[in-house]
Amino acid sequence: MPRAVYFLHKYPLASANSRAYPGLNLPFTSKEMSMRFKGTQSYVATDDLKVAVNAAATLRRPLLVKGEPGTGKTVLAEEVAKALNAPLITWNIKSTTKAHQGLYEYDAVARLRDGQLGDERVHDIRNYIKKGKLWEAFESPQLPVLLIDEIDKADIEFPNDLLQEIDRMSFDVYETQETIAAKERPIVVITSNNEKELPDAFLRRCFFHYIKFPDRETMLSIIDVHFPGIQKILVSKALDIFYEVRDVPGLKKKPSTSELLDWLKLLLAEDMPLDVLQNKDPTKAIPPLHGALLKNEQDVMLFERLAFMARRQS
Repeated sequence: MPRAVYFLHKYPLASANSRAYPGLNLPFTSKEMSMRFKGTQSYVATDDLKVAVNAAATLRRPLLVKGEPGTGKTVLAEEVAKALNAPLITWNIKSTTKAHQGLYEYDAVARLRDGQLGDERVHDIRNYIKKGKLWEAFESPQLPVLLIDEIDKADIEFPNDLLQEIDRMSFDVYETQETIAAKERPIVVITSNNEKELPDAFLRRCFFHYIKFPDRETMLSIIDVHFPGIQKILVSKALDIFYEVRDVPGLKKKPSTSELLDWLKLLLAEDMPLDVLQNKDPTKAIPPLHGALLKNEQDVMLFERLAFMARRQS
């Protein structure tokens, strides 16, 4: 058996009862082949991002997306679901989140209390089992998009605890002695801000993509989506300042795409005159309405020192 066909045979892209293409021993349907993400009217996707999304969807492996905060990682899953007309199931990860919570939670305390009160519900253990997001995705009647958002916030063992479930797309409910298996492998999008390194065994099971920070041309397209008809000169001068701020050495937190959009919204709301943005006076290094761009006191103090040094030199 050729190696590529063996791989597809071992890791089927669709359920076993899918109609195969005539003449090909590949278990996927024309519907699945036609599911191509091309971006949406409200989300500007670069070509390499489209390739990554479609590759992960074809392989039905989780798409692990990394990038600076504010570059649209979470919104990507929402837009993929919108583009594929699929339901979106979101699992927001916190520092206290455990892997088993994505499967289910059994409330033994509530069952004990109801037993003491003589509640009839106590005779059916299913009344005390709360389904998790993975369970919801596995039982979804329609192919869903499952977003596991900011996986790096959880404990280091969290990704490892999901390895078997991600591979098998099934898990056991020990309290009821049943196995929950996915009707169809969901499209899984996992986001990370790179706060923690993820285990190699987990990475091996994912298709990885790093969202690069948008260049000026891509940023112009993003701005056009959010502010159609905005004055071009205003955008040009604002982008000059924005990228200059990002290039300042020693900046603790560089402003992101979402912060640029907030800043532009403020500039429009305040009807900021263009000469304020065109002012190249180095003694006034802090940009107007800088609270939308600079998010900690160290960076504000850095710009104040730059302005002070420029005043002394002048």
